[in-house]
Amino acid sequence: MPSPAHLISKVGDPIFAAVIGLSAAATRINREEKELGRSSQQTVDAGLRRIGFPRQSDHPEVKKN
Repeated sequence: MPSPAHLISKVGDPIFAAVIGLSAAATRINREEKELGRSSQQTVDAGLRRIGFPRQSDHPEVKKN
């Protein structure tokens, strides 16, 4: 019996692989940041700033309602 060409589907396999890879990277980064004494929230904030999505708390000129 020949082995199946795809585990999920032709489109689903790459999406599944990307999700698994991103999850593994996020877990590793979070673990390394915790070893340095940073909280998960600090890690997320730093990551968002790095990719260009600053949080509202980073901008003092933005007033919260």
